[in-house]
Amino acid sequence: MDVEFHFDFGSPNAYLAHRVIPAIEARTGVPFRYVPVLLGGVFKATGNRSPIEAFAGIRNKLAYQQLETQRFINRYGIEEFRPNPFFPVNTLAIMRGAAAAELDGTLPAYVNAVFHHMWEAPKKMDDPDVIRAALEESGLDAAAIIARTQDPDVKAKLIANTEESVARGTFGSPTFFAGNAIWFGKDRLRDVEEAITR
Repeated sequence: MDVEFHFDFGSPNAYLAHRVIPAIEARTGVPFRYVPVLLGGVFKATGNRSPIEAFAGIRNKLAYQQLETQRFINRYGIEEFRPNPFFPVNTLAIMRGAAAAELDGTLPAYVNAVFHHMWEAPKKMDDPDVIRAALEESGLDAAAIIARTQDPDVKAKLIANTEESVARGTFGSPTFFAGNAIWFGKDRLRDVEEAITR
């Protein structure tokens, strides 16, 4: 079964899902294919908004969302998570970096590094100098990655990923596909695992 994880680094829930996925892969023997998409592009195409915007006027809704997030963190023992004080971060540059890494076959190392600098040692990951320093700190070739983000093929790849994801039903991040079935949100990972093993 082809299992996909459609993500944007700007989503804390995508980071939390990323931390849980390896255990599911180990239990099922089925790898998740990481597909970078631009959440801003997803929102624009679907008319969606971030929870902070969408739930701002709803009493108790954001507080409950925070409670559910903490429950997820506690359930899976994700002690490294830190809220990013610069949130929301414009993720265009780092998502183009992910598209470049996907094309170049270096996506796992890039994903681990950027998620770390977004949600474990949080930084302003839409500042070019901060991005460069973070990638270098993680042992990646920052100059080469940053240069690749300006390549037309990389830009086209991210656009294509995003458009194809939306066409399949995506409206936010994280989104999962197991075969043709879709699930949205980190809390659906148990359903995804059930679909894999069924």
